Amino acid sequence: MKILIYNWKDIKHPGAGGAEVLTYEVAKRWIKKGHEVTWFSPAFEGCEKEEEIDGINIVRDGDKFSVYKKAKDYYINRFSKEGFDVVIDETNTRPFFAKDFVKDAKVVFFIHQLAREWWFYETKFPMNFAGYFIENFWLKRYANYPTVTVSESTKQDLVQLGFKNVKIISEGISFKPFNRIPEKNMKPTICFLGRLNKGKRVELALKAFEIVKEEIEDAEFWVIGDGYMKEKLAKRFKNARFFGKVSESEKIKLLSLSWLQVNPSVREGWGINVIEGNACGTPCIAFDVPGLRDSIKHNQTGILVKEDGNIQKLAEAIMMVLKDKKLRQKLSKNALEYSKQFSWDKSADEFLDIIESL
Repeated sequence: MKILIYNWKDIKHPGAGGAEVLTYEVAKRWIKKGHEVTWFSPAFEGCEKEEEIDGINIVRDGDKFSVYKKAKDYYINRFSKEGFDVVIDETNTRPFFAKDFVKDAKVVFFIHQLAREWWFYETKFPMNFAGYFIENFWLKRYANYPTVTVSESTKQDLVQLGFKNVKIISEGISFKPFNRIPEKNMKPTICFLGRLNKGKRVELALKAFEIVKEEIEDAEFWVIGDGYMKEKLAKRFKNARFFGKVSESEKIKLLSLSWLQVNPSVREGWGINVIEGNACGTPCIAFDVPGLRDSIKHNQTGILVKEDGNIQKLAEAIMMVLKDKKLRQKLSKNALEYSKQFSWDKSADEFLDIIESL
């Protein structure tokens, strides 16, 4: 098949996240199976207009706003002549509405998560209120189209909006899980892995750590990742160590040394970082929010704090795991075993099966 993917970022985009990692991992596996994949996304500073990455034909034009019109223009003037069989409208907040201009190929709607609360963290008034209310209107226009997502939470959000044909594919990880729980850091160590933006709510974990530090004086907090909030957070929270963006090998090393991971995000599509930590024998503590309630098995592979945003409750959960060696070992063992069921090969096959069944 010839497959065209519309996405607001590609794998080389400076802001690429878990959604782009999944797209890249499944797409390169589809190519190995003999399919052709083109990925259209906006341009960014220093990028090439077109390049091939692991067999994927990347085409870039427009910016984060104009890319939607560019997507339509490219289809009418170029892609419609290339004989695509399937067009995947991968939506992060706003769809490309490929269904309105693609008439000669099957259209699949692909969404990792609804924005919902993210509007109020990442946009200002009045855009936040406008976006929050218009999002449902945008999404409902795809209610009758084949839809793919990555968690039961997102599926239920879509079903509530009237979606009728929603399939879930599993996420994967990019490295093999450890054979056994690795040796951990000598000091009680907590880590955060992810982008440093408002929606990830890293400051909640850092504030919780201040409470933890009063009782467990030798505890450490490692922040792994980059983002526009890094400088501000580093100035405010002197007790934490900020590593910035690290290599894959360094990421695995830091995850494996950590006693536990904390993910205080307001919402996730799934939470690849949770499973990456699990693969290093590191359980995760998070608030009980969409996506994270799917990737974390409460009291088995991690802890879900029911009171969303409650810093004291988050701190108490952290201290409970740090202090209770038996509990921590149980969570670590279960987390490591749980991680072994996830792979990008599985994700690619599941997604391809859905496309081929259309």
